[in-house]
Amino acid sequence: MTQRLVHTMRMPIRWGDMDAMGHVNNTIYFRYFETARIAWFDQIDCAPDAGGQGPVIISANCSFLKQLTYPGEIEVRTLVGPPGCSSFGMTHEIRLVGADGEPGALHAEGGAKVVWVDFPAQKSVPLPEPIRALLPAPAPDA
Repeated sequence: MTQRLVHTMRMPIRWGDMDAMGHVNNTIYFRYFETARIAWFDQIDCAPDAGGQGPVIISANCSFLKQLTYPGEIEVRTLVGPPGCSSFGMTHEIRLVGADGEPGALHAEGGAKVVWVDFPAQKSVPLPEPIRALLPAPAPDA
C-alpha cells in the first residue's frame, strides 16, 4: 500500500510514562500516536466538530519492537494511506532520538483507521475533498 509522510514531531519521554518494570508503559504509546495524530489534524485544520463533521478512530494497533525508557526524546512520524469512500489508514513510527540529535532505530509502529463522521447524524460520510487531496492516490487496479 502506498503511504505518504505527512507529519513529524518530537516529544520527550516523561518520567510518568514509565511503569513498574522501568520502561514506558504500553498504553503510553497510544498517547504518543494520539498526540501526533491530533497535531496533524490541527495542522490541516480538521479538528472534530461535535456539531458538524470530523475524523474519528475506529481501530488502533501497535507493535512494540524495542523498550523506551526515561529520560529520552522520541520522534513520531505520521504516514497516511489512500482514501476509501469515508476513511483512510494512518501509520505512526516511533524512533528514539540519539545523543547526536538524529532519530535511530524503530522502537514501535502502529496505526489507526480514521473514518469521517457526521456527528449529529452519527454516521460516516464521504471524505471532504480537501482531506482527500492530502492522501496518496489509490494504486491502480492490477
